[in-house]
Amino acid sequence: MDLIIVVVAVGIAVAYVTAVVGLRINRQGAGSSRRLAELQGNRDIMEEPFSARVVVPAMQRLGKLGMRFTPQEWAARTRRRLVRAAYYPEIDETSWAAIRVLSLLAAVIAFFILAGLVGSGSARWLVLGTVAVAGFYGPDQVLNRRVAGRVRAIERDLPDLIDLLVISIEAGLSFEAALDRVVTHVPGELSDEFGRMLQESRVGVSRQEAMRALAERTDVDDLNSFILAMNQADTFGVSVGRMLRVQADEMRVRRRQRAQEKAFAAPVKMVFPMVLCVFPAIFVILLGPAMINIVGNLGQ
Repeated sequence: MDLIIVVVAVGIAVAYVTAVVGLRINRQGAGSSRRLAELQGNRDIMEEPFSARVVVPAMQRLGKLGMRFTPQEWAARTRRRLVRAAYYPEIDETSWAAIRVLSLLAAVIAFFILAGLVGSGSARWLVLGTVAVAGFYGPDQVLNRRVAGRVRAIERDLPDLIDLLVISIEAGLSFEAALDRVVTHVPGELSDEFGRMLQESRVGVSRQEAMRALAERTDVDDLNSFILAMNQADTFGVSVGRMLRVQADEMRVRRRQRAQEKAFAAPVKMVFPMVLCVFPAIFVILLGPAMINIVGNLGQ
């Protein structure tokens, strides 16, 4: 009965907050629609999707509330991580703070639901700790996995993409034309980043500045060394084709070394699953019949 009361109370509170926020957003939307009608010729704001009219403003308000209790260093660090994950600017640090607040609220509601199913005692505190850790660190772990996946994808595709650049440049194309052809025909995270770099170059940004921006967005060691070599080649007049061939060989060696490092670490990582999962089953199969016979003989 207590669990039902708590769940109902939480549901009522959430519904109340949602209603208040919705009413305030609707009032602001009505005022905005009147101003837009005067300035833009009776444009109907209701033509916009529901997410743009309600969900996004509510998330921004919730994120601003969460940002009041977070340090400025966290905001700057979170923005860099969102940029590396290719979520920014669709998801900025304010939206990410709102996501963390919603995750904590979901963890609290899940705890009250699971606490009634588990019972009392140490099991309840174990459930509380697990749900709290999942709610607090869950969004950050998702973001970290996204960043790590992009880094692995860029490190994997960079040598092959440089090889294609070498072939295109040796065929007579310029660096920008070769890069445009590679981006068009080779999909992937790295191709998307190079495509953005080309767009920045076409709107007037110099190639060195566009490459520096690319290095800041990705922050991958192999790509940073490639960009540094390209900038040095532009500065000192080195042949781009020769430099790209050298870079492709170095990237391939680094990729082989990383694969060997993971292969050498695999036996160490397999020790714990074998000790905890495989060895007990083997001991049961091998020693089980012997233990049954010993117990039977002792009983006689």
